[in-house]
Amino acid sequence: MTYQIINEIVVQNDADLSAGYAHGMATGMLCANEQAQSEEWLAELFRQGTPPNDEDRATLIHLFEDTQGLLASDDYEFDLLLPNDDVLLSAQVEALTYWCQGFLLGVSFTHAASDLPKEIREILKDIIEFTKLDTEAEGEEDESDFMEITEYMRSAVLLLRSELNQKGPGQTVH
Repeated sequence: MTYQIINEIVVQNDADLSAGYAHGMATGMLCANEQAQSEEWLAELFRQGTPPNDEDRATLIHLFEDTQGLLASDDYEFDLLLPNDDVLLSAQVEALTYWCQGFLLGVSFTHAASDLPKEIREILKDIIEFTKLDTEAEGEEDESDFMEITEYMRSAVLLLRSELNQKGPGQTVH
């Protein structure tokens, strides 16, 4: 699924949202609770907007389920849903900031930051900083920085998912 298709669906139902934000939220929810359901995500995503029609809803559920499968896979194929490389770097960076905002919100549905281990709180602080990136990015150095941040995010997401869904003796997943 492409960023553009998901973005069109999301924006037509709530102009304040983006595909990056929507995917970030889904990813955050799934990292915090691997049992999260697409219906919870859709309800929260369109809380302020118009619910999508059946075809668009099916596309969004497919995105959620694909994300769930990629996160659970050992193949390290998960990736952030961001615009393609042929889009201006500034638009890619802006989408990344929205993705990070959505991710943080998704995690917060299940976990209060104060209840999390220090290592996880540090990663979440990094992600908070990424929501403040300068979107006026251009040039090779900014492109390199963008690639580095997206790779960090891929790794951080998989680490957070693993840590937040650990089941120790006598513990259950929230």
